Amino acid sequence: MDILLLFFGLGLMLVGIVGSFLPALPGTPLSWVGLLLLHLTSAVPDDWTFLGITLAVSLLVLALDYFIPILGTKKFGGSKGGVIGTTIGLLVALIFPILGVLGIIIWPFLGALAGELMNKTNPKTALKAAFGSFLGFLAGTFLKFMVTLVFLWLFLAKVWEHRVPLFPFFKGA
Repeated sequence: MDILLLFFGLGLMLVGIVGSFLPALPGTPLSWVGLLLLHLTSAVPDDWTFLGITLAVSLLVLALDYFIPILGTKKFGGSKGGVIGTTIGLLVALIFPILGVLGIIIWPFLGALAGELMNKTNPKTALKAAFGSFLGFLAGTFLKFMVTLVFLWLFLAKVWEHRVPLFPFFKGA
């Protein structure tokens, strides 16, 4: 059972990292569930303080992910249309990866610009607001990505520290 929990936990850690870029997947909570599964193994002792702190961080980042793009948009004079356009642009980049890695940057910006142009008549103001919305999106994504990487590092450190057996015939180093 420990092996199953370990591999499901590691899988959730990796899905959490991917989820830091995909708006449909809650990356940090998925990574936290991976930490929880690791602590449910018999090899790793229960550490409810550790799990409580990492859960609080996960939920805080999840909440901030909704507020950071709004703050970026408002700071640069944008509207809700810019935030929605950024999200649609990201989905376009993921569904149609025409420009590869650059598409993850270009499509959300173009989506924010289109969303702002639909709400504003002044193209200069729309461009400024789209930039703010895009910066908010990048900041939120970067924060989620960094937290999921830290959670992965904590996961691997716990596996190493407690010599979690990876296979029944391997009892750790």
